[in-house]
Amino acid sequence: MSARIWDISQRLRPGLPVWPGDTEFAHERTWKMADGSPVNVSRLTMSTHSGTHADAPLHYDEAGLDSASSALEPYIGECLVVDARGVGAAIEVGDLPHLHSADRILFRTYETFPHEAWETGFTAIAAETIKWLALQGVRLVGIDTPSIDPQDSKTMDAHKAVLAADMRILEGLVLDDVPEGRYELIALPLPLAGADASPIRAILRELT
Repeated sequence: MSARIWDISQRLRPGLPVWPGDTEFAHERTWKMADGSPVNVSRLTMSTHSGTHADAPLHYDEAGLDSASSALEPYIGECLVVDARGVGAAIEVGDLPHLHSADRILFRTYETFPHEAWETGFTAIAAETIKWLALQGVRLVGIDTPSIDPQDSKTMDAHKAVLAADMRILEGLVLDDVPEGRYELIALPLPLAGADASPIRAILRELT
């Protein structure tokens, strides 16, 4: 029997909620079989932070690596999904379970992921929590909200803590149907040269 797979990605589509002021998602068919072309071909317009995405260090560090230069190892391997619903404005160290040597942590904060509307008061991750996770050996942190920092943050403290620890970030995950526990994560960023982030197709696979 094959291992069960959970798709934890948002569906990219027109009308996708995006960070206020960022690029709206658009899809346009440029070559059409209906018009006599032998194939259908499309053009996409989108933000690098559309839907489920991986922040590259360049997003929060002017000298940081771009998406194409980022190592892939942090984005593949065993992870721990943590249910953090109801913790408040930010996930604090006291909200965390014993990690038992988890290298990758994904946080569920939504009761139901808001696919149709942008929510401004989403749960972030406290910078002290990032620092504590780094001390436990965590290499990647993910969350189902649009950012690990609050929407109105100007100091980006959680992102700076990630930078100091050389961790990686996934944002905009969809974890509604995923029970708390351990899985194999596969969430590869695209090799976009010069890009500060990349949309991803993120999945969790049942450990065997």
